[in-house]
Amino acid sequence: MEVYLDNSATTRPSDEVIEMVTKALRDSYGNPSSLHRKGVEVEKLIKAARKQVARALGVKDEEIIFTSGGTESNNIAILGIIEGNKRKGNRIITSNIEHPSVLNVFKRLETRGYEVIYLDVDEWGKIKIKQLQEALTDNTLLVSLMHVNNEVGTVQPIEEIGKMLLQLKSKPFFHVDAIQSFGKLKLNLGKLGIDILSISGHKIHGPKGVGAVFVKKGVKVLPLFLGGNQETGIRSGTENVPGILGLGVAAEKIWNGLDKHYDQLTILRDRFLERVRNEIPNVKINSSEGPDGAPHILNISFIGIRGEVLLHSLEQDEIYVSTGSACSSKKNSQSHVLKAMKLSDDEIEGAIRFSFSYNNTREEIDYAVDHLKKHVEELRKIMMR
Repeated sequence: MEVYLDNSATTRPSDEVIEMVTKALRDSYGNPSSLHRKGVEVEKLIKAARKQVARALGVKDEEIIFTSGGTESNNIAILGIIEGNKRKGNRIITSNIEHPSVLNVFKRLETRGYEVIYLDVDEWGKIKIKQLQEALTDNTLLVSLMHVNNEVGTVQPIEEIGKMLLQLKSKPFFHVDAIQSFGKLKLNLGKLGIDILSISGHKIHGPKGVGAVFVKKGVKVLPLFLGGNQETGIRSGTENVPGILGLGVAAEKIWNGLDKHYDQLTILRDRFLERVRNEIPNVKINSSEGPDGAPHILNISFIGIRGEVLLHSLEQDEIYVSTGSACSSKKNSQSHVLKAMKLSDDEIEGAIRFSFSYNNTREEIDYAVDHLKKHVEELRKIMMR
């Protein structure tokens, strides 16, 4: 049995998405900027996909800009806001557990003279609201925070933060990295005070190489590069038509099944967690439970075992998991997220991320835990020799 539990890294595209992408490659090959019928037909299809994504986010069609994926979406959001609104201020705020596509942008901005504030997190990876309040000044240009952490699944209090920022006399722009929450948690952007938000296709059973940015109407964003002014000039370049249409299908599917999928994910996660707690000794649960934890991510430290060794042991039984973010898992460095949560070196070294999909089954969960239990016991016996 194959059990894929690395859905935070990427998801298997749904059959409907694969069919749409294949059809687009075969039939919808016209350039959307062309004036002839073949181009106009494709332009209409892109408009339909834009409507699907906008509806899933509860925003206007014209507020959706298609990109090449989450990294570009985050870069456009942060750099586009800053380049377009330099006079507003010089202070920018983020947290120290963000994705590299955010953190590395902020590090670059530090070298350009911006005052960067990195918020701390508690033992569960949650930011400290009081610290954010104290960091806000009239000179604050941007606050950028992820909604759901990609390594441990912590849900940040985005709604509370958005309402707090709206009350400020000099409100900073608010960017949210929703790449891990889109399709898992409800997002009503009209009530959250968010100015710009990033999503990615391959995290929601859509294609790789496509994503989107929500840009609230009236917010000034300068493009990162110039070209033919596609996507209202914010993201020039011939559109990735198959990817965009596939993203539209994926967004439509998650919008229609969000509540059902949330319940499915919660059941799977709770089943996995209950069995691990009851059957495998000497573990540390690094993910929050309840509303402070996303339903699809579970990070667990197996004390006395190297996570990478356990990962490859599970792989022998066709169980696929991760030691952390796929964007940095091949680098020989400790997780910056777990370090910020003040885990010990042993706890960090033994950490495994299990991330679920609504396509997973109870039988797969039980198969995974049965083999996990076996491999943990075997590896611990080897370590004790």
